[in-house]
Amino acid sequence: MPSFGDLFADLRGEDRTLRVSYHPDRGAVVLSLWSGTICRGSFRMPTDDVDRLLALLTDVRRAATPTPPDADDAAPEPAAVEGPAEEPAPSVERTGDISAHRVALLPTPRVA
Repeated sequence: MPSFGDLFADLRGEDRTLRVSYHPDRGAVVLSLWSGTICRGSFRMPTDDVDRLLALLTDVRRAATPTPPDADDAAPEPAAVEGPAEEPAPSVERTGDISAHRVALLPTPRVA
């Protein structure tokens, strides 16, 4: 059993959880998806990648936390420009698109 970790509930409920555990002997943080008492999948992240994950989560937190406008620092709004109406960009949650952050990985040959 790992020395420490945490458990997170899924927004959808249904006893879905994410377990995060640190395994110093393996140099890994394990993220596992659970449905009740059954592990549905796991991911072993090298501890070297933790800082990158934390940076991403920090950016998510900043984006999700609205900052109240400061009346003294309020900049005037730019004048409206006539042109074709732009559709708002879809959110990552809606599209699942992570292509901006994806790194090309070549398949690793497996030997039986």
